[in-house]
Amino acid sequence: MSAVLARTGLNSIAAFRALQARLLATAKPEQPTVVIPAGTCGQASGASNLIRVVKREILEHGLAEQIRLKITGCHGYCELEPSVLIQPGGTFYPAVRTKDMLAIVHAALRGEVVEALLYKDKTTGKRARRLDEIPFFARQHRTILGRNELVDPIRIYDYLEHGGYTAFCQVLEGGDPAWAISQMKEAGLRGRGGAGFPTGQKWELLAGQPGAEKFLVCNADEGDPGAYMDRAVLEGNPHSILEGMLIGAFATGATHGVIYVRSEYPLAIKHLVIALRQAKELGLLGADILGTGMAFDLTLVRGAGAFVCGEETALIRSIEGKVGEPRQRPPFPIERGILGKPTAVNNVETWANVPVIFERGAAEYAKIGTERSRGTKIFSLVGKIRNTGLVEVPMGMTVHDIVYGIGGGSAGKAPLKAVQTGGPSGGCIPAAMFDLSVDYDSLAKAGSIMGSGGMIVMDDETCMVDVARYFTAFLGDESCGKCFTCRKGIQRMHELLDAFCQGRATHADLSLLEELAAVVKDTTMCGLGQTASNPVLSTLRYFRDEYEAHIAGRCPGRVCKDLVTFSINLKCKGCLLCLDACPADAICGEKGVVHVINPDLCTKCGSCRGVCKLSAVDVTSP
Repeated sequence: MSAVLARTGLNSIAAFRALQARLLATAKPEQPTVVIPAGTCGQASGASNLIRVVKREILEHGLAEQIRLKITGCHGYCELEPSVLIQPGGTFYPAVRTKDMLAIVHAALRGEVVEALLYKDKTTGKRARRLDEIPFFARQHRTILGRNELVDPIRIYDYLEHGGYTAFCQVLEGGDPAWAISQMKEAGLRGRGGAGFPTGQKWELLAGQPGAEKFLVCNADEGDPGAYMDRAVLEGNPHSILEGMLIGAFATGATHGVIYVRSEYPLAIKHLVIALRQAKELGLLGADILGTGMAFDLTLVRGAGAFVCGEETALIRSIEGKVGEPRQRPPFPIERGILGKPTAVNNVETWANVPVIFERGAAEYAKIGTERSRGTKIFSLVGKIRNTGLVEVPMGMTVHDIVYGIGGGSAGKAPLKAVQTGGPSGGCIPAAMFDLSVDYDSLAKAGSIMGSGGMIVMDDETCMVDVARYFTAFLGDESCGKCFTCRKGIQRMHELLDAFCQGRATHADLSLLEELAAVVKDTTMCGLGQTASNPVLSTLRYFRDEYEAHIAGRCPGRVCKDLVTFSINLKCKGCLLCLDACPADAICGEKGVVHVINPDLCTKCGSCRGVCKLSAVDVTSP
């Protein structure tokens, strides 16, 4: 059947529905299925080895009719990769070792569970079998990420079997673009790329533009340190983005689409290339889609990895083959974008939400979240947190519930100090404000941003001045240099922060830093420059005492090398581990005798502290 369809495609909505019905009729939902998430994080953790074990066992013993292997994208709990999910039943095995894979396969064949390999709660010691019994998953609302568990990203029939492209066909059958736009406006979806502009309003503006040639763009230039939400969706469910863009094309009259993805995402690109080819072969892209007369095609453009190309006008210039730098607005891309034609830009997560809205209905979708921030949001929860990974929560959940309820709190003994949201251009929210609702307006009032969804958790062993210095260094490197206040302003902020971290700053420098941050925020042209001051302004607002301490020659987080001293205490048993690890030969001592660090030779690299198992290395700041 697939060979014939690959040659001829589908020429009507009726043919599409007939295909979907045949797929559902031949599906075997009761058949045991070994689901292995093999996104980038899964593969890096060893998922490919698990896949090879299962394939070999099925082939060598002729088990294809008894058990099935499904390879999917990331399920979100990256801390416990590689993992395995057994369907039906939803049995979850975390951190699976290659040697345990055969036991899992044969237990699934018998309808049994390997109790010893189930998730074990670190606090209570209780075992959990299903995802919804595990705190990390139980408190989420997995509208988008939950679909990664269902589909093989390189098999379009798998997507169709689970309702894929049904929403698009329903919109086509309705035949009214104005109704589609009204549904988007009623749903209240705001752009998930950072600014939070209402998607329905953007579509309405594009639909009202004159001319027959219009563009839609999927912005997959995800460049925030520690953020990988878009990558996970692209790798795990690329057809959801295609379907969302098809619905957007019908609603706005767009005839061309571009998916702009950074070259550092090879697996996402691979899956997108396959998805585009499959959709075209099936008649879902191109001219006269499903015999309705609608024409829309998509092109994949690989970006070179410039952070500034996440800004829509810089992205458009890059698509056109020009240097990726922002331009003055207005005119906005809705009026003049790619090749001077009207263009609407939304990010990956925004497009992935579109089919969900039309499947569930706008009113039902709008029940999730807050009045001004509807639906769910995916965050990459990383840093000094026990449970790292991707989490999808309703808009309006508090920072506390995300960090402690889902993230499990601090990964070590040190209490949590702050959370930085919104990527390098976001702000730092102190622990005292963890009751803050996570939505566009609340974060903006707190001096941060939603951004694309990065959430970096920091504990008391983090220096907030050093955090601001790190992000200004990143933003300075990524600035296109077009604006003087961005180019030189960020550079000067970083120089001042360097002075603080080295103990050279004065109170005059503190006033200058605050004034400079405000100037950069108010006078730069694009979003990168306008938000570049957020790390500085938010740390000055909530952690000013740490700046004062650095002026006095102290680093409360004991991070800044020029302001700390390394020493060895009496817990030392003379095991020689630190002596062997020291790259500067700054440690001396004999086996069984307390070692000593020579301060004149010590480079304060922290190697000794990293290998010491007795907490015998002290880091102090006067």
